[in-house]
Amino acid sequence: MQDPALPGSSPRPGPDSNAAATAGPSAGLTPDATPGLRPDPAPALPVALLFALVFVEGFVSLGAEIVALRRLVPHVGSAITVTAPTIGFFLLALALGYQAGGQVASNYLARVRRNFLIAAALIAVGLAGPVVDQLFAHLQPAPMAWFVLVGGVLCPVAWLLGQTVPILTNLLRHERAGARSGAALYWSTLGSFLGAVSLSMLVMQWLGVGAAVLICAGLLLALVPALGTSGGLRRRANTAAALLGAAAIGFNLILPQQLETAYATYRIDPVTLAGFEAPRVFWINNSVASIIDASEPPRYARYIERLRTLLLDELALRERRVLVLGAGGFTLSHREPLNDYTYVDIDPAVKDIAERDFLREPIRGEFVVADARAYVRDTALRYDVVVVDVYSALTSIPAHLVTREFWRTTRRALAADGVMVANLLLDPQLATPYARNLLATIEAEYGTCAVEVLFRDRSLGNVLVTCSAAAATLPAEPYTDERNRADVDVLRSR
Repeated sequence: MQDPALPGSSPRPGPDSNAAATAGPSAGLTPDATPGLRPDPAPALPVALLFALVFVEGFVSLGAEIVALRRLVPHVGSAITVTAPTIGFFLLALALGYQAGGQVASNYLARVRRNFLIAAALIAVGLAGPVVDQLFAHLQPAPMAWFVLVGGVLCPVAWLLGQTVPILTNLLRHERAGARSGAALYWSTLGSFLGAVSLSMLVMQWLGVGAAVLICAGLLLALVPALGTSGGLRRRANTAAALLGAAAIGFNLILPQQLETAYATYRIDPVTLAGFEAPRVFWINNSVASIIDASEPPRYARYIERLRTLLLDELALRERRVLVLGAGGFTLSHREPLNDYTYVDIDPAVKDIAERDFLREPIRGEFVVADARAYVRDTALRYDVVVVDVYSALTSIPAHLVTREFWRTTRRALAADGVMVANLLLDPQLATPYARNLLATIEAEYGTCAVEVLFRDRSLGNVLVTCSAAAATLPAEPYTDERNRADVDVLRSR
């Protein structure tokens, strides 16, 4: 027995017929259908299936946006100047899709079926990790690759899927157009909500980004056979869906993939470095995060060796608490039994990856999964040293970890005579606006700090900023020929 709310009760057969039946209530047109329009007849679909279609559209469209934002992190970071334009273009394409879907007057299911197939192909291939990596590797500068990914993959997906709700609203039988559109938008938005939560909090956390890509593409492809078609067209659509499913598996499972989590992309590679014995590099979001070699004792990245010298030799720390914000490769405490280390990182997977593939032994110290700012804000412990090494990618410190308020919380986490050391990537002249403003922000809370440039032969290099919790924060007064109190200040400083 047919559900009385279905879009038609006795559709006439026709070649690839998939719109509402001939004009008139009994043929399935809604009461406010355009007079005189005789769309091609459509197979009757259960109302539950129609709502499932718009639910999947909402789930996948927002899921594709989340996956795209995650794919961009290793290449252009996650600053608001990246995420805001990406979201803006996505919403613009979605709005244009709504407008385009509202213009469709016939062949409703054929249009949705075609859109689902194309969107699935774009997601399965265009958002696959190896494809995005190759795009940014061969198309420079990075903003151009960003534009191609957003304009050539994400926006078309949004435009295609955005057409779904206005198209399928034509097939819903309600007394009022408002009731039809409200029901469709409810299920679409519910799908978007569940897609955002489940993909980011569950799928990416436990299975990786590639699994999220497969789920989004698979949901679209799974519904293609239900979008009523007959004969050869049905077989061709199902064959296309099967081939796209195989391509999705190939691009997201079979091709070489980096280790991926919801927060970062990881890989460990052997390299050749002068003075190192069989070194291996720990890459996080395509940036060198740490280095270790096979010599005894092992050698590490230059800034780590400088930090170890500072802590163990110059500050002569023994049995002290050291807090490290940003785990990297856990090399600061590697085989260092003299002090107690606590590492804080937002990604729970980084410890297992570092122990298994990079250090090849257990880390030394405690590991806490938390946002760095939240941890130093909430902790009741006071540390003798706080090391800030919080890069999510090359030159990309999360924006909430560069503000004056953040540096204030790091100072509160220090003991009265504690020391904060920040590893920054800046130009060696410290002349760029970012370098000058970041250093000024730190010194606004800590007073004058020691600034040590480790590399002067490259455009960007490690800069270590060392500040004391006990330093004075009073404003300085420059000496002039007219008022030169230098000799008096020397006496006051002794």
